[in-house]
Amino acid sequence: MKLIVAGASGFVATEVIRQSLSIPKFTSVIAIARRPVSTPSNLSQGADASKLHSVVLDNYCSYPDDVNKQLAGANAYIWTVAITPGKSRGLDFDEVRRVCQEYTLTGLRAMFKAHSEGGSGAPPFRFMYMSGTTSERDQNKTPRWMPQYCLMRGETENRVHAFAAEHKGAVETCVAKPGLITAPGQTLRTIVVTVLNYVASVPKIDVAEVSAAMLHEVIHGFEKEPLENDDLVRIGRQALKIAE
Repeated sequence: MKLIVAGASGFVATEVIRQSLSIPKFTSVIAIARRPVSTPSNLSQGADASKLHSVVLDNYCSYPDDVNKQLAGANAYIWTVAITPGKSRGLDFDEVRRVCQEYTLTGLRAMFKAHSEGGSGAPPFRFMYMSGTTSERDQNKTPRWMPQYCLMRGETENRVHAFAAEHKGAVETCVAKPGLITAPGQTLRTIVVTVLNYVASVPKIDVAEVSAAMLHEVIHGFEKEPLENDDLVRIGRQALKIAE
């Protein structure tokens, strides 16, 4: 199975790639980012770094022929490209929407086209979109926290699923909705997450858990949709235990 990881230089994507190189099911891992992606550190014993192929994409709204060739033959896709809520505060919202929504939908269309034309065999085309626990799909609601951002992320989820509905039987989509993500050794992040978890009851998850859960689901099929934080914790822990 060929795996595509978009936004491959990011925090979660780096862990996704690290784990994927130890999973025999994946024969090739294509890391798409705006800059070259190196092999993650701390690879597990038995990991095969030769499976990793870095693909530089200057513009997520345009997929040149050489990039499309790298996408061909893939069946599993994990999309992590986004601007986080915190970083979005200092940016023009049109730019935030462009990155979080337009990039996603353009990438989904390009990857499905490459899948369809690249002789990748029978479906499924499995596309995992990493969103967040606060996104709101019901566009008639007004979230209390960052409503414009949360509604936009929810609208993006709706449009991802609409694409799957238009290609019924050929495309499977699922949204991962993690809460605040922690990681070993990142003390400041852990403190902030712990405080928000306690004060605002925002759920949390370890980066290894959310990564393992998304990888498990694109391999074995989507258990449910969406995958809420508790689902990701449960699936991720099970997958990590099996991998021990």
